[in-house]
Amino acid sequence: MRMLHTMLRVGNLERSIKFYTEILGMQVLRQHDFPEGKFTLAFVGYGAESDHTVLELTYNYGVESYDMGKAYGHIALEVEDAYKACAAVKAAGGKVVREAGPMLHGTTVIAFVEDPDGYKVEFIQAGTF
Repeated sequence: MRMLHTMLRVGNLERSIKFYTEILGMQVLRQHDFPEGKFTLAFVGYGAESDHTVLELTYNYGVESYDMGKAYGHIALEVEDAYKACAAVKAAGGKVVREAGPMLHGTTVIAFVEDPDGYKVEFIQAGTF
């Protein structure tokens, strides 16, 4: 077995694709519209689905936002330098919600950014965990 993808429901597919591709550097791997089901799926990631776990962005026609609930946490990405990654996100117009620095009670350098729908993305600096 292997993990294939994580699915996020998004309120504006174009806006979400722009965030994940232009701000976080992923690629759109495939996209398919299902008009009879009234939804569109877009898969984004850092490499082919055959070799990498990816994100499935699901847009349900006419739904602009979702209740985030209390159970879901975040997506985590390894970055070379969390401080530089935060600066790049800000420069691209993204939102940093926790600046880079050591985690509480530890030495792992982390940061959090937020996508357009409010999902948190954690940056974990390579070599610190």
